[in-house]
Amino acid sequence: MTNTEIASLLERQRAYYRSGATLPVKFRVAQLKKLYAAVKKYKDEINGALFADLGKSAYEAFMCESGFVLTEISHMIRHTKKWAGKKRVKTPLAQFCSHSFKQPVPYGNTLIMSPWNYPFLLTVDPLANAIAAGNTVILKPSAYSPATSEIVARIVRECFPPEYVAVVTGGRAENAALLEQKFDFVFFTGSQAVGKEVLRHTAEHLTPVVLELGGKSPCIVDESADLKLAAKRIVFGKYLNCGQTCVAPDHVLCASSVKDELVRHVIAQIKAQFGEEPLQNGDYGKIINEKHFARLCGLIDPAKVVHGGQADAAALKIAPTVMDGVTRADAVMGEEIFGPILPILSFEDFDALIAELKTLDKPLALYLFSHDKSHVQRVTRELSFGGGCINDVIIHLATSEMGFGGVGESGMGSYHGKDGFDAFSHHKSIVDKKTWIDLPMRYQPYKSKFYEKLLHFFLR
Repeated sequence: MTNTEIASLLERQRAYYRSGATLPVKFRVAQLKKLYAAVKKYKDEINGALFADLGKSAYEAFMCESGFVLTEISHMIRHTKKWAGKKRVKTPLAQFCSHSFKQPVPYGNTLIMSPWNYPFLLTVDPLANAIAAGNTVILKPSAYSPATSEIVARIVRECFPPEYVAVVTGGRAENAALLEQKFDFVFFTGSQAVGKEVLRHTAEHLTPVVLELGGKSPCIVDESADLKLAAKRIVFGKYLNCGQTCVAPDHVLCASSVKDELVRHVIAQIKAQFGEEPLQNGDYGKIINEKHFARLCGLIDPAKVVHGGQADAAALKIAPTVMDGVTRADAVMGEEIFGPILPILSFEDFDALIAELKTLDKPLALYLFSHDKSHVQRVTRELSFGGGCINDVIIHLATSEMGFGGVGESGMGSYHGKDGFDAFSHHKSIVDKKTWIDLPMRYQPYKSKFYEKLLHFFLR
């Protein structure tokens, strides 16, 4: 779309929002039900699109994308009425004869910009939150996942008029054109570099924004961990979607006394889960494009590979790879990996490790495998990160009962469930004051000692 077409679309959405059409809760729930039905209807097409873009099997596509979306939409359908109601709060004595409440209201016209790694989930999940909160939406899916963008556009066209929800496809030109517009709220998922650009543009309009970014999410394994189970779960989380998961364990930090044993278990689990020839495994996906494939191959140091390392440029596949003896000076530790390469670093002293992690960028996720309660307490209380798990990986985002989001360099704001509803809502604070009495103590002239004493009593 051209800049003019995008501006015209947004103006139509502004007019639609101003009409009040999106405000009734019954309307919002009805739209969510339409969306739920369409996702179920197009399940096979969604699976096919995800396979075309990322090589995802039908099982993984449902487990990690459309199934999550259906769960989130159904959660919205069940709870939107309750969340949209005003919430009464206590009124101080100084405001005698009034009641106070918070009223969630939509931001209005919103923009959702989604990434390519989970192109259906990370587009439709925040869409459900935005609809539940009563907004209009322009969706901008990634140009790197065109098949999924097409099925998203088809679903949206079938469910909603463009003045309510619309999809804008395309690449950088369309992204730039959208960010030049003044929205009431912007929701972005993607890289830190692009997130900074989004924040620069939204700052020009003082537009509130949620940024879901990434970073180098560490996975700590100490001496007390169940190493076999830790390896099983790490391998699942790391190589899911070929490592192209924002909350995948980026690297392992393992106690040196158990590091060799952990490496053996990790290699055994790769073979158990992906077979002896993972590049021939039909359920193992692919890298999104040649650019990212070349970048990932450049991060592999053959001298430090203890398993995997094979690549198929024609199929854009890289085997699950383990690198041992890695230090922070290696290229693989210089950026977020976002691929099927697992560096394993070792540490001698847990206290020193915690001190070091405090100096690094705040990651989107952090994982700890341990049965040492003091280690668990130190990690959960002292380290700053978006979210994480104890003795597992990734699953903290698989619930509508907890918000998901980053902190610091890994993002700002959160969504899922009520956190998603709140992210797309402004909460007005309102005092409803009665008129039959008007306490005089707040008005000038301030001369009465009695009123001064009374004021101190009310405000103490």
